Amino acid sequence: MLEIRCPYCGPRDETEFGYGGQAHVAYPEDPYALSDSEWGEYLFYRENTRGVFAERWVHSAGCRKWFNALRDTVTYEFKAIYRTGEPRPDITEGEIR
Repeated sequence: MLEIRCPYCGPRDETEFGYGGQAHVAYPEDPYALSDSEWGEYLFYRENTRGVFAERWVHSAGCRKWFNALRDTVTYEFKAIYRTGEPRPDITEGEIR
């Protein structure tokens, strides 16, 4: 099993969490001004990075709060976990800065 460290509750089993997709995706300033194609691109097109990737997670069986994580998509290792609204940590050569 994978252990995920909730920034509010501490370490918990992965079965308590839900994946929420790519983190730091800005909502369009004026969604009504978007064409159907542009709206579809906003809703469905996301990066598919190999390596460290910023993701959203929810502790659905615990505090029910959302948070962000930097996870290596190759090894599944969580490099950093941080609360929603906090800036993305800078990861250089496997170290958190």
